[in-house]
Amino acid sequence: MSDRTKILLPEEQLPASWYNIVADLPSPPPPALHPATGKPVTPSDLSALFPPALIEQEGTTEREIAIPEDVRSLYRLWRPTPLYRARRWEEVLRTPARIYYKYEGVSPAGSHKPNTAVAQAFYNRQAGIRRLATETGAGQWGSALALACNFFGLECQVFMVRVSYEQKPYRRALMETYGAEVVASPSMRTNAGQQVLARDPECTGSLGIAISEAVEVAAQDPHTNYALGSVLNHVLLHQTVIGLEAMQQLALVGEEPDIVIACTGGGSNFAGIAFPYLGRMLRGGRSVEIRAVEPAACPSLTKGKYTYDFGDTAHRTPLLKMHTLGSSFVPPGIHAGGLRYHGMAPLVSHVLALGLIQAEAVQQLDAFAAGVEFARAEGIIPAPEANHAIAGARRAALQCREEGRSRAILFNLCGHGHFDMQAYMDYAAGRLENFDYPEEEVAMALAGLPAVPAD
Repeated sequence: MSDRTKILLPEEQLPASWYNIVADLPSPPPPALHPATGKPVTPSDLSALFPPALIEQEGTTEREIAIPEDVRSLYRLWRPTPLYRARRWEEVLRTPARIYYKYEGVSPAGSHKPNTAVAQAFYNRQAGIRRLATETGAGQWGSALALACNFFGLECQVFMVRVSYEQKPYRRALMETYGAEVVASPSMRTNAGQQVLARDPECTGSLGIAISEAVEVAAQDPHTNYALGSVLNHVLLHQTVIGLEAMQQLALVGEEPDIVIACTGGGSNFAGIAFPYLGRMLRGGRSVEIRAVEPAACPSLTKGKYTYDFGDTAHRTPLLKMHTLGSSFVPPGIHAGGLRYHGMAPLVSHVLALGLIQAEAVQQLDAFAAGVEFARAEGIIPAPEANHAIAGARRAALQCREEGRSRAILFNLCGHGHFDMQAYMDYAAGRLENFDYPEEEVAMALAGLPAVPAD
C-alpha cells in the first residue's frame, strides 16, 4: 500500500481573518428572541454572559473578522494543522475516490475546540472578566477552555455531563491538570441541577442541563462569564480557520473537493470546514456537495423540527431557531458525548433549511466500525465523534466505487481518541448497541416547545 500524503501549510500562511458566512447567505438567519418578550435579543440582553467583542461578532454581517495577534500567536502552537490524503484507506475501500482529511487532533487539547476557546478567553480577559463557566459533553470543549483560561490567567469551571464524567476520567484529569474545576452535571451546585435531580436522582445528564448550570453560575456573578463551545454564531466563526487552511493546502496539490463532510452535534467543527466552501459557492465559485453527519441516537437535523426552542433545559437562554428535538430531550449515553445535544447551530439549521447542505444519520456501531477500519489503515485513532464523519466519508467513497467515479472527498477529523479507549474496549467486547430515536418520542419531546409570536 502507498503511504498517506501529508500536506503542510507554512506558518506564515495562517489565516489572518475568520470567515463569516452571514455575509453571503441568500437570506438572513432568523434572530435569537428574548423568551419573555418574543422580540429579537439586544446586546444588553447578552451582556451578563458575554464580553462586548463576542456580542458584536454574534450579530455582525461583515465577511471577514480580523484575528487578534494574541490569538494568532497561540494558534501557532499547533496551527496550521496538517491535511492528509488517506491513500492507505482508499486502497482498503478499493475506491476511485481521492479522500482527504483535515486533522485537528494535533492541538494541545486534542481537538478543534481550542480554535474558539483561545479566542473567547482572549476577549473575556480583555473585558476584565476573571472566570469562565461552561459545560462539556465528552470533554473536548472543557479541555480546550481549561487550556485557554490557563493561557490568559482566568479561572475555569466546567459542568461535565455526568455520563461522560464517569465514562471519560482522563478527559476530566486533563481539564484539572490545566487548572479547571470539573463538576458532574446535574449537580447540587445550582438550582437548575437540583431541580433535575429532584425529578430523577439517577439522571445521566445532557448538554442542555449542563448549559443551564453554567449559565446560572455566570448570571449570578459579575466577574464570571459564560463560554459556549458550539451552536452560537461567534463560535462557528472562530472555527473557519479549519476550512480556510484546507483551501490553501488542497490548492498546493492542485485539488478541489467535490464533497465536504463533517460530524455534527452543535455544529462548530462542521461549520469550521464547510462554511468557507459554502461561502465561496454562494459567491459564484465552484459547486461542492456538503454533508452533515449526526448520530442516529441524537438526530436533530434528520428528525428534529426547525423551530424556535431554548438552548438549555432550564430555559435560561434566548430562543434560537434551530433543528431541535426539544429542550427536555435527554439522549442515550452513547460514547460520542460531544454530539449529544438536543439542538443544532442556528446557522447550520438555516443553511439546511435553504437546501444548501445535506444531513444524514449514522448508527453508533457503524461509526465505530468505520473508525476502527480507518485507524488500522491510517494509524490515527479517532474520537468517537469524529467516527461519524469517517462513516460519512466511507459512504461517499463506496458510492464513488459503485458509480465508478473519481471524486475528491474532504472531511474534518476533529479530534483524536486517546482518552476514549474505553469506548473502543466496549465496542470490541460487544457492549455497545445502536439507538434509534423513535418518532413517537420525538413528538413527545417536541410537545413542550415554547410559544413564539407569529411575527
